[in-house]
Amino acid sequence: MLPPAAINDGPPVTPRPSATVLLIRGDDPWELLMVRRPGGADFAPGAYVFPGGTVHEDDRVFEDELCAAAVRELFEEVGVLLVPGARDADCARLRELVEAGTSFGNALTELGLVPAFDELLLFARWVTPALLRRRFDARFYLARVPEGQTIRPQPGEVTDWLWIAPSRALTSPEITLVYATRVVLESVADAPDAAALFARARALGEIPIVEPRIVQTENGWEIVRD
Repeated sequence: MLPPAAINDGPPVTPRPSATVLLIRGDDPWELLMVRRPGGADFAPGAYVFPGGTVHEDDRVFEDELCAAAVRELFEEVGVLLVPGARDADCARLRELVEAGTSFGNALTELGLVPAFDELLLFARWVTPALLRRRFDARFYLARVPEGQTIRPQPGEVTDWLWIAPSRALTSPEITLVYATRVVLESVADAPDAAALFARARALGEIPIVEPRIVQTENGWEIVRD
């Protein structure tokens, strides 16, 4: 159910471009990384989601601003850096520069680090229903966790994190999920191993846009798909 405050009573809001990463570890069995939003967060408060966020102006200095946003958000939220050969020491130096006020893109350049956009595999695209006040045009990517890096969640943005199998995330009573996160989990949960999951994504070709609708029922506002 959606709270009435989430419904927009004016013209549709333009969706904000955003990027989300399903970070994978292992192969058979395999798990993905999920983070819990703070209770007071603007989006999905208290829910477990995948690391990600909207495109920032700094991301537009790169040829692919969506992949740039995915790399930046993954680093900002959980400290994982998708740069070939990057280790914890590289992440620490990058963090120092960013915390000192250097933009993420400039900090990468200063350290001679080049984001590995080719390690991001697009497999889904969701657009938030038109009746909501907050709308996102979200691309979902698969990526493998780099070796030699430690998860370091960002205080204030992440209150908890865990590696978990999709099937367990879908059934655990301790994990709150928003609609899109649940459906994306359902779409990957049947992959027998990580290799099969990545192979399936590579075979997709054109990525269809999923745009659910909001309908009012006797129980309140609900999200549905055609």
